[in-house]
Amino acid sequence: MPLRGIRFCSFGILYLFLNSFVVPTASYTLKDCMVKQNTQVICRKNSFKVFPKDIPARVTSIELSGNTISTLNKTDLENIPNLLRLDLTSNRISKIESGTFVVQLSLEVLILKNNSLYKLQEGMFDGLVNLKELYLTSNQIQTVAPASFKTLSKLRILDLGYNKLRHLTNILQHTPHLQTLYIPANNISTFHSWELSNKSTELVILDLSQNELRFFRLTAGIFPKLKTLNLRDGIKNGIVWEVNDTSYLRSVHKLDISGVRSSLHGLQEVIETFNSSSSLIYLQLNNISNSLQALIDVSCKILKLSTFEIRNNGIKVIRSDMLHLCSYLKILDLGMNEITNISENSFQSLRQLDTLNIKNNCLKSVPNAVRKTQITKLDLSHNNINVLGCDDFSNMTRLRVLHLDNNPLVALQDCVFKDLVNLNELIFQNSSIELNGAFKKNTPNLKTLSLINNELTDLVHGGFRALNSLQYLSLKGNQLQQLKDGTFFGLSSLTHLDLESNKINEISNCTFVELKALKTLNLRRNCIQYASVEPILNPPFAELSKLDTLYISDQIRSHKRTNFPQNFLQGLTNLSILYMQTNNIKFVHPHTFNYTPNLNVLYLSDNFLTDIPDNLLRSLDFLLHANLTELEVLHVAYNTFSVIREPVMLSLSALTYLNMQGNSFTCNCDNAWFHQWVITNKQTQVFDAYNFECSYPPNLKGREMLQIDFSSCTVDTDFICYISTACAVIMTLAVSFTHHFLQWHLVYAYYLMLAFLYNSKNKDKRAHQYDAFVSYNTNDEGWVLGELLPKLEDEQGWRLCLHHRDFQPGKPIMENITDAIYGSRKTICVVSRDYLESEWCSREIQVASFRLFDEQKDVLILVFLEDIPMQQLSPYYRMRRLLKRQTYLSWSRADAHPNLFWEKLRQALETQEHPMGEHILLTAKKCLGGVRDYTTDTRGLSLWGESKTVPLDSFFCFCVL
Repeated sequence: MPLRGIRFCSFGILYLFLNSFVVPTASYTLKDCMVKQNTQVICRKNSFKVFPKDIPARVTSIELSGNTISTLNKTDLENIPNLLRLDLTSNRISKIESGTFVVQLSLEVLILKNNSLYKLQEGMFDGLVNLKELYLTSNQIQTVAPASFKTLSKLRILDLGYNKLRHLTNILQHTPHLQTLYIPANNISTFHSWELSNKSTELVILDLSQNELRFFRLTAGIFPKLKTLNLRDGIKNGIVWEVNDTSYLRSVHKLDISGVRSSLHGLQEVIETFNSSSSLIYLQLNNISNSLQALIDVSCKILKLSTFEIRNNGIKVIRSDMLHLCSYLKILDLGMNEITNISENSFQSLRQLDTLNIKNNCLKSVPNAVRKTQITKLDLSHNNINVLGCDDFSNMTRLRVLHLDNNPLVALQDCVFKDLVNLNELIFQNSSIELNGAFKKNTPNLKTLSLINNELTDLVHGGFRALNSLQYLSLKGNQLQQLKDGTFFGLSSLTHLDLESNKINEISNCTFVELKALKTLNLRRNCIQYASVEPILNPPFAELSKLDTLYISDQIRSHKRTNFPQNFLQGLTNLSILYMQTNNIKFVHPHTFNYTPNLNVLYLSDNFLTDIPDNLLRSLDFLLHANLTELEVLHVAYNTFSVIREPVMLSLSALTYLNMQGNSFTCNCDNAWFHQWVITNKQTQVFDAYNFECSYPPNLKGREMLQIDFSSCTVDTDFICYISTACAVIMTLAVSFTHHFLQWHLVYAYYLMLAFLYNSKNKDKRAHQYDAFVSYNTNDEGWVLGELLPKLEDEQGWRLCLHHRDFQPGKPIMENITDAIYGSRKTICVVSRDYLESEWCSREIQVASFRLFDEQKDVLILVFLEDIPMQQLSPYYRMRRLLKRQTYLSWSRADAHPNLFWEKLRQALETQEHPMGEHILLTAKKCLGGVRDYTTDTRGLSLWGESKTVPLDSFFCFCVL
């Protein structure tokens, strides 16, 4: 293996080792906070004294209102770089360190209402380069430093209301694109345009209400885009009103001068500013203490005025001449007065009037004056009207919206709405009326009908049959007990039906049969109950295939337990949201939700669902059979679940929010998986999980479940994976190292093993067929056949084994080699450079060496055809080791005495196969030192001219070529 490969694998092992000890990322379950839609964190009213540290970096919106945070430090927000909205309303923040927002480059909305800031300092908002909305309402701000808003170049809305500012300097200097400026209820007594800016601004809304202005000086046209100016309760008696040029306010569309305390002359001066060159269309003149008629006359001279509010002025009678100059009005609001009478011709001059609001007055009947208008919207709510006549709305065919709520009406005649053919919305609530067929033949275009809190006890068959266009019907808060068949006949377009807070105790499949288009049905706070979960013959919602949302919570108002039939929801194939909380349900049949495959939100909180014995169902196991693959939100808070099994949670593959607050959990190995899942899962937000309490075993009762150590219950799969991976990497390294450096060692060991097995199998029954096996390279075949073979076979009579002549055809080569070596008394290795480089020659000498080691006999004869220096044998270092322990014959040095060479070879062949260490007859040349003669004894080989003895003990030879 190359070195870089070894380094890479070593780094891989190190990475795996370190990675196994990395702390997991913050889970989806936050302590004391709730996550919505994966990006919104709500930590409302949780008594945080400092900014929480466990908020995930992916969050884009944080609400921390209602806590006790006093300081924002520059480290609080450094790990939340993606924030778009931060709400810190109602804390105790008095200090914001410089640099707190330096990483909040994306923040667009910052809310700091109801805190304790007393000064806006330089650097406080550094980093908020994309901030668009800043709310500082209800602090104690007295001063604004010159460069406080230096980085807020994109600010659009600034709210400084209810503080203690005395002037407006240093506000607009660095906010050139500010469009809305709220400064109500400060201590500003003078308004000078130069305090805000010396050049044109982009302000659209300016609120100076509740400031008791003494001076209003506009000396330059800095408000070319201003549309709304609010001076409500902000003009003090004796105000100096200086507008050098009325065109400076020519863009103002809406003006509020309600509640001012000024002389008639002062108010007239303000209003006349907008009379000539202004585009004023909306004027609020509420809560005026005196000279109201004069102000109305002045106001109605504004030619473009179309919306006029005259609320809360104590008006008791509307005279015919009171509004005669307001001929251009489209919307007139006379609400919250004390009107008891309206002259019949009071609105005669208001030919363009479209909307008339007379709510919160003292009218006892519908004024005749309204019948002479062409209005489309009429609000008569909160009066004392107790009777409606057949002519009260005669000829009002253009009327589209009618509010009659909160009047002491008792009964409706069937002719009341006879001319309201275009009526779209009718609000008729908080009375004590009887319908008396009022909707059997009138109002064909009605789309919204509210009959809330009218003490209705019964609905007649076909009572709504004329309402073919009705889409929204509310019967909330009545006394209905039973819905008869045909009650909703004719409501083929109805999409929303509200029956909350009645006394309905039974519903049948015929009740809603006409409501084919219904999408939302509210049956909360009724008395619907069933004795068992057994299927019923006629499921009530069988025809409501388009229903999307069903409210059926709070059905039982006693402590009696109830259940719902297993086919109760049959027909609701498109149901997405289901509310079934607070019903005292003790058991949910596993087939209950088989009929709602598209269910997305399920509320089952505040029931008596519990762990059913194992022979039935456990915990939430009823959800296993429902195939609720679309369920995203599940509320099962305040039940009595104790164990949550893995298959239940895994079956809810789309779940993003789980509320199990208020249950009592078993804190043993039964809940080990759930405990781990709550902490580590990144998909499902488990609300309030850090407050889950143990109910069992007794020694852990009352402790927080997430603080319990469940490690003894679970197999550490991460550690097992780490060990397995590490072992695999180490094995890969070992195999790579062995393949690169010890490949031939393994090959040699393999063949030695084969030779060993062969020898063990055949040594007792093997006979020598040859005197010697000649191991040579084919390139040396000329010498073997020309020199060696004639001498040894022809002259000396030895029988030799040659591979090209004596190997058995068809037999494996290694088997032929092994048979030849073990079938010969000796092995003659004819060594040359070609021999050393030959793979098969290498294997032949390996087997011969093993025989030498195995039998401890002198069976190996080395014949060198050429001189090979020791340093050139280094790559074949096992051959070099062999030469250091074994004598050999050299043909290259036998030129002068060839006969001696052949004689020594004959003697070597005649040497008996005695154990190593006995007397050796073979004489030869030793490669070391060039010594030509030697003697031998039992100690070893003594070389003439040398002072050392070469040992002849056994050795084990490896030869890697």
